[in-house]
Amino acid sequence: MTAEHSPHYHPAVAPALKWGVTLPLPGLTIDRHRFLVERLPDLGYTDVWSAEGGGTDAFTPLAATAAWSPSLRIATGIVPVHTRGPAVLAQTAATLAQLAPGRLLLGLGASVPAHVTDINGIPFDEPFKRTRDVLRFVTRALRGEHIAGDFDTFSITGYRLPHPPADPVKVILGALRPGMLRLGFTEGDGAITNLLFPEDVPKVLDAVGPQPPGKELVVKVFVCPTEDTDYAHRASRPFLAWILNREPYRKFHEWLGHGELLKETHELWAAGDPEAAQKALPDEVVDGLFISGSPEECRERVLSYHRPGVTTVQLYVSLPPEVFVSRARLLDTLARLGPAAR
Repeated sequence: MTAEHSPHYHPAVAPALKWGVTLPLPGLTIDRHRFLVERLPDLGYTDVWSAEGGGTDAFTPLAATAAWSPSLRIATGIVPVHTRGPAVLAQTAATLAQLAPGRLLLGLGASVPAHVTDINGIPFDEPFKRTRDVLRFVTRALRGEHIAGDFDTFSITGYRLPHPPADPVKVILGALRPGMLRLGFTEGDGAITNLLFPEDVPKVLDAVGPQPPGKELVVKVFVCPTEDTDYAHRASRPFLAWILNREPYRKFHEWLGHGELLKETHELWAAGDPEAAQKALPDEVVDGLFISGSPEECRERVLSYHRPGVTTVQLYVSLPPEVFVSRARLLDTLARLGPAAR
């Protein structure tokens, strides 16, 4: 095993690694984030990320961030490709790019049926082809091209962005397995992956293959910075049981070689017993996929995801209630967790 593939490899001096935090923080509405966004660069963070499922939309937090910070990159990780039309996605990205020139990453992805069909009533049809088609449309539209014709999953009569971004917008894909990973790097600007163990990162990198300069590989890491293990498990186990039993993540972990580790929880979920499936989730999975401990301990474990080829770590931070007692406490926790910590 080479040094860079060791689980103890911490490339602290590597200049390329960027650190992002997902907003809004759970428990804090977006209107209460300005003080945090303004301080994030001082704490060493380079990015603000957002996501979209059944709660906050992906774009409003980024528009607010662009207004509050002149330096942070803003990024979606991810926006489902089924729930907005291709032209609407291109328009929204182009508008955000006007607020943050050269600082926007548009993360697109298939998402899961629960976010597409169950709450939006939209069929979750041909997710790979739909993602590929939207990627092709959006990248061309953001370059200012006129687009007309048939794609596999939709047809466009004719569209051109009236004001394409002057500075390039990177378009990356939420990707779990080789087909989507390769698509992100061959036709897009990279990929974002998540809910994996540090030792899984080399397999993802192998699937990606050689990375041209300028491409992004983002690893999203879930963190609960508390030494109260019982609280951390109560906060993370329901989410992990739910998401790991979605088909894309079940197949992802089977590909990674964790099928046997998750077999019992999958069987119980399929049998219609989500409570038992949650209890059957091994502690090593809960601790490995939603890391907890002191902020310093969490930071060390976050660094174990950094391998050559990983450009950004995106943190989803679930904070215990006591951290919200003051702004100073919240900022101190993120400072100790983040890249500027000593």
